[in-house]
Amino acid sequence: MDIKKTVEQYLNEISSSSPTPGGGNVSAFCGALASSLGIMVCNLTIGKKKYADVQEEIEAAKEKLLTYQKNFLILAEKDNEAFNRVMNAFKLPKENEEQAETRKKAIQDATLEAAAIPMEVLKNCSAVFIHIKTAAEKGNKNSISDAGVAATLIGAAANGAYLNILINVSSLENKTIAREILKSADALIDDINHNVKLITKIIKDSLSQ
Repeated sequence: MDIKKTVEQYLNEISSSSPTPGGGNVSAFCGALASSLGIMVCNLTIGKKKYADVQEEIEAAKEKLLTYQKNFLILAEKDNEAFNRVMNAFKLPKENEEQAETRKKAIQDATLEAAAIPMEVLKNCSAVFIHIKTAAEKGNKNSISDAGVAATLIGAAANGAYLNILINVSSLENKTIAREILKSADALIDDINHNVKLITKIIKDSLSQ
């Protein structure tokens, strides 16, 4: 997502007949939204006497979440760029054998890169959970549901990225590389979905006390 755009402009672009921004971009943006909510919980905790004993941890979590917020926005834009490179590769001429081979290689290279971007989104989703967990466990209890929404959005970001990995690797001719990517993605998505449930349980248990 271009950070200079308004939300309305962004939604209009998603709603248009243009293939970008699409699901990969939106998945990464969900990660940015989740990070922003985590930052909000931290900001509502920092400076509060009631949470004086966890200030250092919350401030550290906030700094990490600010980094992930930026990472997700960068990845959202990179997803658009990667898709456009795939489309441009398909537009290359194929009038003779040499051109056809060049076009084929360009498509495969671009598709591999297009799979790498959502994989980075997935990795960021996996890494950000520890900081959302900190916000949920030690942050301002009046905003604990916001930490839960952050966790849910990370789950959405991760599962969306996973789907984009699947569609891209299905087009790879090198099935060995495709299997390696999927193996890594499967491990990450299983861990992320587990963490979504874990944070939801933490919040539920906290609110039922």
